[in-house]
Amino acid sequence: MNYSLLILGTIACLAGCSLVPKYERPASPVSGAWSISPQAASTNNAAGIDWSEFYGDPRLRKLIGLALENNRDLRVAALRVEQARAEYRIARSYQFSGVKVDTSLLRQKTSGQVSEFNGGTMQSIYNVDIGAAYELDMFGRVRSLKKEALELYFATEEARKSVQIALVSQVAMEYFTQVRLLEAKAVANQTLETVQKSYNLIIKSFEAGAASELDLRTAEEQVQMVRVNAAGFLQLLAESEHALVVLVGQLLPNDLPAGQNLRDQRLLTSLPAEVPSEVLQRRPDILAAEHTLQAANADIGAARSAFFPRILLTGSAGTASAKLADLFTSPSATWSFSPQITIPIFNLGATKSKLDVAKLTKRIEIANYEKAIQHAFREVADSLSIRAILDEKLKAQESLLAAQQRRFDLITERYRHGVDSYVDVLLSQQALHSAQQNLLQYQMARLLNGVALYRSLGGGWKS
Repeated sequence: MNYSLLILGTIACLAGCSLVPKYERPASPVSGAWSISPQAASTNNAAGIDWSEFYGDPRLRKLIGLALENNRDLRVAALRVEQARAEYRIARSYQFSGVKVDTSLLRQKTSGQVSEFNGGTMQSIYNVDIGAAYELDMFGRVRSLKKEALELYFATEEARKSVQIALVSQVAMEYFTQVRLLEAKAVANQTLETVQKSYNLIIKSFEAGAASELDLRTAEEQVQMVRVNAAGFLQLLAESEHALVVLVGQLLPNDLPAGQNLRDQRLLTSLPAEVPSEVLQRRPDILAAEHTLQAANADIGAARSAFFPRILLTGSAGTASAKLADLFTSPSATWSFSPQITIPIFNLGATKSKLDVAKLTKRIEIANYEKAIQHAFREVADSLSIRAILDEKLKAQESLLAAQQRRFDLITERYRHGVDSYVDVLLSQQALHSAQQNLLQYQMARLLNGVALYRSLGGGWKS
């Protein structure tokens, strides 16, 4: 009795052991904070801001909502989460014994040539068995595989969040690009209207002998150049709309709410400037990389357990009888118990190689995890650095546009009084048009910078 208790106690202790290495999060390979001016700091947590709160344009919010419902990449990511969850349930089920019920009917005839009484016999056997199989997880193999499947499931869920973050930012960027193109096209059309009027006046002056053919051809050239420029925006707008259709996953509805122009676009607030690098630990792509690393760590435990015996307990109980009426009456009961022990002897080389592969996989995932942090840190640092520069460029461009507009008005007036030539008007018109288009570019760039910073800080997966 004492010997049996000793065996049971030993099995119980071994069943609780694990060969999975103790997990320790790798040290962050980046500095602890970004060196940004404290004046630009904010206490807002970008990862905690819903995209519906961050973006104020009602048309943009509607487009993002449609994309989250219909985008195929996001749909595939969600299905992969369900797939990983099912695989985890499969791995978890191995911790419990499997039970099955077998029923059978055997009818056989024995030849008279082999029968003792020189006559054939007919025999029927009815059988019902309930069987169970259970792996005694003494060295944690099943638990290691379960841990690996669980971490991969978590990694897949974080990957889905990353896909959503990317999708929200892509829709916003494409939308702002489309708004910029619409406004740029409007500027081009306005410029075309202006130069067309000037061209019509030059024609009359030329016919009256008050303008040279050079002025006429110069005006005509200006009209055609602006017309080509305006037509180019039609092509870019068509391409932008096609890109939005792919992102949204359907044709754009006709009942979309009215949008805002670039100047009126307001993102929720200024995002944090001086944020410690630990904030990157909230980014889904970094969390996914860490869960993948933990899965590789658990796989080492499963590979180590392959060096030790594997014990499988199988048993069955049931009943068997030659008559169906006697199937569930004594003494028809049957049972069997079959423990199986598998001990690796001649495949130690392959087992060791599998362990080496598992260890190398973990080292690869450590490098991938560190790389994900470095990539995220650079994204945030770049967005923070560019933000202040873009603000300065935008302010300077607004001043430049005002100066170009005033200069164009003065030269046009001087031309009407015969002081300046039409070439001076043409050059001033081109400079004004360029300044208007550049201002739209800087306004869009400032918005795209805000979108990029929001995304790089992990914002966009909520709501």
